[in-house]
Amino acid sequence: MEAGEGVSSATPTEEMNGAGNLMDFLDEPFPDVGTYEDFHTIDWLREKSRDTDRHRKITSKSKESIWELIKSLLDAWSGWVVMLLIGLLSGTLAGVIDLAVDWMTDLKEGVCLSAFWYSHEQCCWTSNETTFDDRDKCPQWQKWAELMTGHAEGAGAYVLNYFLYILWALLFSFLAVSLVRVFAPYACGSGIPEIKTILSGFIIRGYLGKWTLLIKTVTLVLAVSSGLSLGKEGPLVHVACCCGNLFCSLFSKYSKNEGKRREVLSAAAAAGVSVAFGAPIGGVLFSLEEVSYYFPLKTLWRSFFAALVAAFTLRSINPFGNSRLVLFYVEYHTPWYMAELVPFILLGVFGGLWGTLFIRANIAWCRRRKTTQLGKYPVLEVIAITGITAVLAYPNPYTRRSTSELISELFNDCGALESSQLCDYINNPNMSRPVDDIPDRPAGPGVYNALWQLALALVFKIVITIFTFGMKIPSGLFIPSMAVGAIAGRIVGIAVEQMAYHHHDWIIFKNWCRPGADCVTPGLYAMVGAAACLGGVTRMTVSLVVIMFELTGGLEYIVPLMAAAVTSKWVADAFGKEGIYESHIQLNGYPYLDVRDEFTHRTLATDVMRPRRNDPPLAVLTQDTTTVEDVETLIKDTDYNGFPVVVSRESERLIGFVQRRDLTLAIKNARQKQDGVVSSSVVYFTEDAPQLPASNPQPLKLRRILNLSPFTVTDHTPMETVVDIFRKLGLRQCLVTRSGRLLGIITKKDVLRHMAQMMNQDPESIMFN
Repeated sequence: MEAGEGVSSATPTEEMNGAGNLMDFLDEPFPDVGTYEDFHTIDWLREKSRDTDRHRKITSKSKESIWELIKSLLDAWSGWVVMLLIGLLSGTLAGVIDLAVDWMTDLKEGVCLSAFWYSHEQCCWTSNETTFDDRDKCPQWQKWAELMTGHAEGAGAYVLNYFLYILWALLFSFLAVSLVRVFAPYACGSGIPEIKTILSGFIIRGYLGKWTLLIKTVTLVLAVSSGLSLGKEGPLVHVACCCGNLFCSLFSKYSKNEGKRREVLSAAAAAGVSVAFGAPIGGVLFSLEEVSYYFPLKTLWRSFFAALVAAFTLRSINPFGNSRLVLFYVEYHTPWYMAELVPFILLGVFGGLWGTLFIRANIAWCRRRKTTQLGKYPVLEVIAITGITAVLAYPNPYTRRSTSELISELFNDCGALESSQLCDYINNPNMSRPVDDIPDRPAGPGVYNALWQLALALVFKIVITIFTFGMKIPSGLFIPSMAVGAIAGRIVGIAVEQMAYHHHDWIIFKNWCRPGADCVTPGLYAMVGAAACLGGVTRMTVSLVVIMFELTGGLEYIVPLMAAAVTSKWVADAFGKEGIYESHIQLNGYPYLDVRDEFTHRTLATDVMRPRRNDPPLAVLTQDTTTVEDVETLIKDTDYNGFPVVVSRESERLIGFVQRRDLTLAIKNARQKQDGVVSSSVVYFTEDAPQLPASNPQPLKLRRILNLSPFTVTDHTPMETVVDIFRKLGLRQCLVTRSGRLLGIITKKDVLRHMAQMMNQDPESIMFN
């Protein structure tokens, strides 16, 4: 890491000017030097070097006194304190969001008379008049039509309930989109593509701010309650990262170092998934596999701690009322058999195909939104999609309820006490078996009716999710994708179950399915289908399987889940390598260098560096002949982020590199605080002041802001190596030299443009500066 060591590591005594009486005003660092502007990339090497310096200083001071030792211990503990605070706040927010979503989703259908803040389930818990068969019906809970007209049944009541359901949905979504539009435009969408970009070193100011946190939390509840085809899991990662950013500002160790801040944000992302699914280990793996760019071992432990605290906090709140962390806890009573791997792999293929279809269709729609008039009317779009969703969803009981409830029902095994339509099997009157192990039975009319409704729900979910994801409201993709897979899986599961029942003498069923045995569990197929579809859309593998078994508690079904996840990834990768998040990063033109992309072209650094043949020469500063006025003119006339410093324009020998922002701040500060600095003052970057006539104004020494060891490559370095250096060291720019002479510069944007060009894409699509 020698490349970063030269940054501001010289001590004030070394920095004393050779002139003796002339003090370098930059010995005392002034505010904002070394910070970054909005939509710029951070310099990882420089941040790492600054943190090493800070750490070295604290360690050496800790030997001086007890107070300094205590300060150094507090500094060492600050990371764990931040993790504890992130876990507590994100767990609390997730619990509050879960409770509010439950209540507001039920509010669309009716109200609890004994306490209006109770959801349907809570209302009937407290009732003494609830029977087991009709556990969803209790006198305290009334639908809107019954409350207003006194009639619970009949066409009039149905139409009134239908109308009010649509009205509530429209009200919730209108509130959500209005709040996002007015107060926090960054609170829309899932947030994961932007989090990935921020973690790779890009600065998007305000994206993780206090307003975004507040508005995202409120609008997430409204958006999910409106019944739109979206989930709260992706946005919860954004919420947790906002919590991380909020607590970073309390400790200078993190607030003043963008590299260290990103370590905290990686751990916050893990806490977000931990509370979204009740899956702490899955959260850590999700952060490692899907979101993080730089993930040292220290961050792994801290992520684990943050995820643990967040999960513990959520469990204390107990939002699901089942004393469990997980949404879809299941208990299956039968093992799976080898022959079942065939339908599991077929579900994997379906998941991969659905993933590809969804990504292509959704990106095409989002591109249309960006490039046409449609993008100018976000409120109208949200209202229209909500209206269509509510009108089509209400008649079908499987789309009317919240998506989480739907998935929960599809995952469930049919026990003796289930009252769901999906469990309407024809019982054998002679059956005398323990309640748990119910044999395979012929499907009754309720099951066939449910299959039709599920088939319609599948088509509806597939189509409507394409248009919903990417609107100007908080919208996650995990739950809708899992719903599509769970519906497809349950349909396949029931089909296999009925085949096994009616044709148990077939060779594939003969070995493992005796008549009267419980062979096939349709709920397991729903679980595998959900994993396959989620994998097809996001291209997750390891973290997906861990999240799925933590989510359902189905530990012995890891192999079917792995088979489906790997198959869906293979199938989806055959049509295109990018998952949904990478596709959205590309669509928005964020400067993200994906570690997984391979660069196989045989180009050299000289082909990519600027200036090109017909370009004006490179804008440089000389070490001791440039005046303040020259520097100010150069800053005004160009928009480069920094300038190489050379010995002289004739020799072009490289001395170092200086950032534009640091240069601007240094000159502004010098004009205010240092007497005698005028436009004709000479700026010098050398150790000693240049020999100047006595009549000249006082020179200005700026060696302190000069990076004396910028990263350089020769003009014949293969671009494959350059791309690798940019990825692994997180560089902003790299200077190109030949025998010590400066030839040009390659920035991260140049690398991304070149890669786009090599893939026959528009190089100007990297639009952020």
